[in-house]
Amino acid sequence: MSEQVRIFSYLPNPRVWKSIITAELGDVDLKVIGDKPSNLANWLWDFEPKKIDSLNLNKLDHFKRLSKRGFKGTLYKTDEFLKKHPFGTVPAGFNSDGSEGIFESNSIMRAIARVSSKKSLYGGEDPFIQSRIDSFLDANLVFAREFQVYVLEINSLKPYLHNRMKSAYLFYLDGIERSLSANEFIVGNELTIADVSFVCDLAQFLRERDNKKIIKEQGFELITKDFEKDYPKSFNHLKKLSKRDEFKKIMLNYLDKIL
Repeated sequence: MSEQVRIFSYLPNPRVWKSIITAELGDVDLKVIGDKPSNLANWLWDFEPKKIDSLNLNKLDHFKRLSKRGFKGTLYKTDEFLKKHPFGTVPAGFNSDGSEGIFESNSIMRAIARVSSKKSLYGGEDPFIQSRIDSFLDANLVFAREFQVYVLEINSLKPYLHNRMKSAYLFYLDGIERSLSANEFIVGNELTIADVSFVCDLAQFLRERDNKKIIKEQGFELITKDFEKDYPKSFNHLKKLSKRDEFKKIMLNYLDKIL
């Protein structure tokens, strides 16, 4: 099978896991290229990304971009990359020939589900089921945006930030728990990309527990401390899916220490 979707990103990245797992479930040929976050400054960001030879840096001056989000210092991005990815962020998705760019992890995951022959991953042919899946993905994205800010500020927490994150966590998981009370999966009784996104993003937030000491020293409690008790259906769903081969081969033992 020829390559159908390509992603450039820092690795490992739970946001990219969404696409990799969806590709596994949907039998889509996905190519992922990347490096550790600290090393991406040594790459030329493009559809055909390349490691930069330090001896040739002066030839790339016209690709210098001052990093504004997530990275510090200078990054090297081609003009063509920024045409396809106007926000200049990673993960950066592309179609097979690089003529289209797709950004935001849920949108890249959607693209993979759309090209898959397993249409049930994205609601089959029913536009309303597809839109219901989108509704959960949008709620998931709001939750993920909040915890990205929270994690970046974890060493200097303020009451406002902690309370805001707790509110976003409760709102998101209340909805997931309610949905799982009526269905086997988040949307109906088949696995969809709503479940994939839920597993990857919630697993990432549960790593808050790795910072238990830092959080307590600042006078706060872990937001996720009673997750298993407060949200039993969400916990069981997360645990069950993370044990499936398509998830486990990507996530490995990511959840073992925190559940």
